[in-house]
Amino acid sequence: MLSKFIFKKNNLQKLGLFVLNSQFFILSNYWTLPASATTEKPVLSIIYSQENANQWEGITKRLQAANVSYCIVPLSQIRRSADLGDRKVLFLPNVETLTPAQAIALEEWMSKGGRLIASGPTASLSAPGVRQLMRTLLGGYWGFGLNQAQNLRPSKTNFGRWSEEDSLFGKVRGGVVVPENLAAQTAAVWDSKDSPTAVLATQRATFFGWRWGVDTAASPDLDIAWLNKSIQRYMNTPGTKSSVVGASANCLTSVAKLQQPKQISQTSRSSLSTDLGSSNSNNPKNSNNSDSNNSNSNNSKVSRTSNQVSPSHNREIIQIKPRQRQFEAIDHLQDRIPPVTIPNSRGTISHPQTLALQRDLGNLIGRVKSANLAVRARNENINLQQTAVKQTANSSTPSQTVTSSQDTLVQAKKLLNNLPSLIAAKRYHRARQKVTSAKARLWQQFPVNNLFAPPEIRSIWLDRGTIVRAANEKGLAKIFDNLAKAGINTVFFETLNAGYTIYPSKVAPQQNPLIRGWDPLASAVKLAHERGIELHAWVWVFAAGNQRHNKILNIKSNYPGPVLAKHPDWAAYDNRGRMIPSGQNKPFFDPANPQVRKYLIELYEEIVTRYQVDGLQLDYIRYPFQDPRANRTYGYGKAARTQFKQKWGVDPLSISPRQRDLWNKWTKFRTESVDSFVREVSQRLRKKKPNLILSAAVFPLPKRERIQKLQQHWEVWAMRGDVDLIVPMTYALDTYRFEKLAQPWIISRELGSSLLVPGIRLLNLPTLGAFDQIQLIRDLPASGYALFAAENLNPQLQKVFSRTQGKTGTAKKQPIPHRQPFQTATIRYAALQAEWKLVSQSRELQISPKELTKFKSQAKVLQQALEQLAHNPNSSQLVTAKASLTRFQSQFRVWMRSHFRQNPYQVKVWENRLATIERLLRYGENLQRVRRVQ
Repeated sequence: MLSKFIFKKNNLQKLGLFVLNSQFFILSNYWTLPASATTEKPVLSIIYSQENANQWEGITKRLQAANVSYCIVPLSQIRRSADLGDRKVLFLPNVETLTPAQAIALEEWMSKGGRLIASGPTASLSAPGVRQLMRTLLGGYWGFGLNQAQNLRPSKTNFGRWSEEDSLFGKVRGGVVVPENLAAQTAAVWDSKDSPTAVLATQRATFFGWRWGVDTAASPDLDIAWLNKSIQRYMNTPGTKSSVVGASANCLTSVAKLQQPKQISQTSRSSLSTDLGSSNSNNPKNSNNSDSNNSNSNNSKVSRTSNQVSPSHNREIIQIKPRQRQFEAIDHLQDRIPPVTIPNSRGTISHPQTLALQRDLGNLIGRVKSANLAVRARNENINLQQTAVKQTANSSTPSQTVTSSQDTLVQAKKLLNNLPSLIAAKRYHRARQKVTSAKARLWQQFPVNNLFAPPEIRSIWLDRGTIVRAANEKGLAKIFDNLAKAGINTVFFETLNAGYTIYPSKVAPQQNPLIRGWDPLASAVKLAHERGIELHAWVWVFAAGNQRHNKILNIKSNYPGPVLAKHPDWAAYDNRGRMIPSGQNKPFFDPANPQVRKYLIELYEEIVTRYQVDGLQLDYIRYPFQDPRANRTYGYGKAARTQFKQKWGVDPLSISPRQRDLWNKWTKFRTESVDSFVREVSQRLRKKKPNLILSAAVFPLPKRERIQKLQQHWEVWAMRGDVDLIVPMTYALDTYRFEKLAQPWIISRELGSSLLVPGIRLLNLPTLGAFDQIQLIRDLPASGYALFAAENLNPQLQKVFSRTQGKTGTAKKQPIPHRQPFQTATIRYAALQAEWKLVSQSRELQISPKELTKFKSQAKVLQQALEQLAHNPNSSQLVTAKASLTRFQSQFRVWMRSHFRQNPYQVKVWENRLATIERLLRYGENLQRVRRVQ
């Protein structure tokens, strides 16, 4: 259930994709059928596209020589999975551009049993979201083309005993395929340094690293051998379905004629446009829309693009600009940050880009070393919780880990040093190739088979769609079993969504109609606690309804949700008098309305007193997206207008952003309406339940912009101590941009005593990419992470989590930072000491004997202070621990100055982990204060 996510045709926003603009080519109705096609059921569909049209003669000759019965599927006619027909295997030869709808159709077709063969730079010219999805489906991606033909030779793994067939190997001109999937296996390699992958295979896909059917790339015999071998593999695979999806389309086996369609009219072009700010709630399997779910967030509009392919093939994304300014959605925050490198680009690399490449590669080297050092330290019998910890049966030993990583790290460091010279020599393409290959090899050196994760907040959003699909407590139990095995210790359980509660409420007007005959919240609390997991109720605050949800329920689109339907005066409006702003799909409550505030607090009190939830997470704790510069603003509810007019003598509806003083007052009024509500929720609920943990899912926009567009000033809530956890939705498809989004908030001095837990979106994120982002968080002064969402926790990631952070029979349960901050600080510090001891014993620590003595002495003092605080957490012990930590931190960089020159990343990581301990002490101090007040 958690292993797959099925997309429908119109679920474009779920992918967070840019859509490409082009003209379609269509095939005429004139086809010829060879005799073989009428006597043998085809097992292969092959995609015809504009891009492989000039290669079609060579492709056809090879197919006929291979004696393969096949059908042609025009790419331009693919809109849904059924368009791919019911053949067992699909061949995608040399197709570089796919639209989002086509990629989604392919994903759904494969999820129902279809098997894929692809060749050449597949999807390499597609939009970012399409490329990412295709990486997931293929298990890797086309990294770069090779400058000359090279020998194709078997991999050392002897995958499928293919190495026994000489016809599969020979001289080929192709490119390097970069694996991104732990289940992907290299079937063939290039005969060059480092043996880069030439053919990649997974259970569902085979990826040839050359243009199949092109004489200048490979010989016909070699192409035919690989195709036949791949088809044979799928035909012999148990469980491969003879009928995959839909009815069989007409079997077309030759292209008779092509014609170009008439110029697309502006009207048609508009109909092809897709508002990426809208989600697919037509799919009940993926129906959740929330701030936490950026991929379904519909409160903001984002730039539209046509869903066609540019006929110019200039490798540029051509966007169709809407008439009105669009707003940035959470899933497009990463697009503000230029990618560190553009696939297959041969353009100039500027000096800033050079620095970015160096930083990205250098930091990845640092993360790999940092993770492996943590493993080595743990496995040197230095147990963080004073118990023996055994490796899992299939884990590699520390020495094996070090040995396998050493060569890769040496080569990566050499490239890091040589990169400026390559770029100065204008060998830009070569520089990008080398960086891409080095990063792929470094990812493979992460210790994903070793238990080593520190005590941290490991949280996940359990979305409504997954809850609905569970259907009952038994189904929900399977989900919690998987989460427990993965080491997840905190679940944000979607409890209030679109005005509906997930449970039968005495306060709310209606339980979610998709829930029948059971109480998921009661079941979730029980199941979570039985497995040692905290259960936090996740609630939509000011978002009162959802048009997409209405469609699932087959009710009128303009239905504002059960609460606003009963109390229309509680709604807010935009400056044009609309409850739902143009291009968005959710009505919002008026945060200034006293009745709204009273209702919501009563509802939250019901949740936290009726159910033994451990926390409450506030989502949609803001206004909808706005753009004052385009005169698109929101918040003009009846109560808000009345209160503002009473205070300032003017109706805010008559104020223009050009009236700066009044406009700032209006913005401040709305912002403070949200701030005061958070404060009221905090005070009221903590009186009811002093141990309740409050968190908020927030946007990581710059503060000034965020206040203007959302009126969300979460720094105020953090500094006042209203919330325990700030969870910024720092979603990105690569670690470089994730770091750019997350780091400013992680190191922020405006967090007060609150703990920061960055959000990671799992959708379309490769397993090692997710692990890399988590490792980055562990190397920064953060207390954990939040994963969106449970529906995207696939088996591979589940396996990695169970091995690196999951529970074992010999491991004690780790404390959770927001529940036991002092114990967490002590264990984290013990892990630091284990690393220092290891590098000192192995003579890797660059420090003089005299300073090493001082360092060890002060480290011991701090250890004792933290242990005493954890054992007896009182004010006196806390003062002592804080003072010891401050002294130690002030001298740490002095002690480490020589080591810093040799390994600056690791020293900075150690400093960050000391900073994490400092934050845990500060949070624990505030926790004690709050409890004393209560």
